[in-house]
Amino acid sequence: MNNSFDLRALARQAVLDAGFHPDFAPEVIAQARQAEQQPTPAASTIQDLRNLNWSSIDNDSSLDLDQIEYAEKLPDGSFRLLIGIADVDALVRKGTPADVHAADVTTSLYTGVATFPMLPPELSTKATSLMSAQDRASVVTEMFISSAGEVTAAKFYLALVRNKAKLAYSSTGAWLEGRGPVPDAIATTPGMEAQLRLQAEISKQLRQLRKEHGALAFASSEPISTVENGTVKSISTHPHNLAEDIIESFMVAANVAMAQNLREKGFVSISRVVKTPRRWDRIQVIAKSFGTTLPDLPDPRALSGFLEQRLAQDPDHFPDLSLSIVKLLGPGEYIVEQPGQAHEGHFGLAVSDYTHSTAPNRRFTDLVIQRLVKASLAGASCPYTTEELTQIAAHATEREEAARKVERLMRKILAASVLSNRIGETFPGIVTGASPKGVYVRLLSFPAEGRVVRHSDGLDVGDKVQVKLISVEVAKGFIDLEKI
Repeated sequence: MNNSFDLRALARQAVLDAGFHPDFAPEVIAQARQAEQQPTPAASTIQDLRNLNWSSIDNDSSLDLDQIEYAEKLPDGSFRLLIGIADVDALVRKGTPADVHAADVTTSLYTGVATFPMLPPELSTKATSLMSAQDRASVVTEMFISSAGEVTAAKFYLALVRNKAKLAYSSTGAWLEGRGPVPDAIATTPGMEAQLRLQAEISKQLRQLRKEHGALAFASSEPISTVENGTVKSISTHPHNLAEDIIESFMVAANVAMAQNLREKGFVSISRVVKTPRRWDRIQVIAKSFGTTLPDLPDPRALSGFLEQRLAQDPDHFPDLSLSIVKLLGPGEYIVEQPGQAHEGHFGLAVSDYTHSTAPNRRFTDLVIQRLVKASLAGASCPYTTEELTQIAAHATEREEAARKVERLMRKILAASVLSNRIGETFPGIVTGASPKGVYVRLLSFPAEGRVVRHSDGLDVGDKVQVKLISVEVAKGFIDLEKI
């Protein structure tokens, strides 16, 4: 194994090469340190919801917690769901040094060996983070949900909250699925076990209704690297679980409710869209190979039905199919939505109104949306001009793509460092990219992706292949393959 590389240094260089600025200017750090000293808003000035059994679920190591959740079952069988979002705007005002920095980088970057946050840690992991046992200001999205999973009403307000249980996807998901013990934070908090099971029940209803509307369900396995003393010891995959289903379902519902609210208020806003896929013809070919004929025009309901059928028939290989379809759908983007203006919705979620509002510590667009909703609550005018929002949307889309490339490169660098002692071995794989720039294959027995540099003719996205590992170049993340 090649251990001669400083992986943190490589991560930092990748961030710099992509045009990001990982270091915070002195005035940004000064603002963050001053924010740490700011008192929590008095309970008399906003709603006091600290008594509720709030909880958060995130990655095991996450400290930049953006949201917490609380649910109730009402007497008629319907549900009341509250999503508390960290009030980042309270400490990062528009035009301040930290805001200017956030507007430039637009997103936190997670490289596997180092995190480059959008906001200084004094803010993102401390002063604005919804950490356990801390009183925090939040912007609450309160939704009323029918027993069938339909959001029937929503309202928004400022509130003081207190996270009672900081939970992790891995252990909480294992417990919910009967694969592991109850996490300590649940077992030691009165009523929390019932709370989490109720959240799982609501999530199931939300997901079922979304599926009926044509939302696409994918399976993914996130690679997790174990790094010790700058060396990658192993890379494993983390399958999707019920705890992640809860957060995914709740965030989609909250983002839809926020987008609808701003439209109804007549605010110019930023929408998140995934346009109708340009490579629908290739999606048709893949479906046909499984005996399913999709309509000539892109249809999310038909595609959703095909994916659901494949998941039921072959769950072991469904993640491979998911990856191919995701690649062919293309990435999302941010656009400005004028009041009353029709636009393309989110093809993958099968919704017409969608935004990003639930991660203001990690995404600048979410901080902007937070300012919009707070202005609407205060009866104030939109704090941004249409021109400003247009520039923010375009820049955030471009920076998001740059961030994806950085994170993809670092995954390759980490994988190459592990594969450096496996030259000559053969692996099964699936084609994930095919263009004049090259053909790329994801290995199925090891979480890595490489370029086919020999015998790539005729390969297209979704094809299954056998490839031999020819060489790696760790510093560049090059993993060169040959089709067998």
